[in-house]
Amino acid sequence: MPSKPSKILETFESPNPGSDYTIRIDIPEFTCLCPKTGQPDFATIKIAYVPDQKCIELKSLKMYIWSFRDEGAFHEKVTNDMLADFVAVCEPRFMRVTGEFNVRGGIYTTVVAEHKKDDWQAPVLVQLP
Repeated sequence: MPSKPSKILETFESPNPGSDYTIRIDIPEFTCLCPKTGQPDFATIKIAYVPDQKCIELKSLKMYIWSFRDEGAFHEKVTNDMLADFVAVCEPRFMRVTGEFNVRGGIYTTVVAEHKKDDWQAPVLVQLP
């Protein structure tokens, strides 16, 4: 049976919940529709997060991203909605979702939405010589 778009996001247990590590996911083929014109909008969605107990499963993420293809969505709303959905299912220590939307009418749009758990402190970045 062929795959179908879905808003259901699945998770799996973090393999190392006792430490901070970063997962980065780039999705270069995101599409949705302009809510004003119905024309397609194209973007690269970038997700960076520090998981706590759960990680987002990638096949379900692919189906989730696909579910926007026929929906009208302003860039700002779709980026913030993604962040809210991701945080709801995996409750990360930190998450950043960046939507880098392709040019439309001579304008590029980049939207960045972030979430941070109240009690989490980012580790100090080590600078090597």
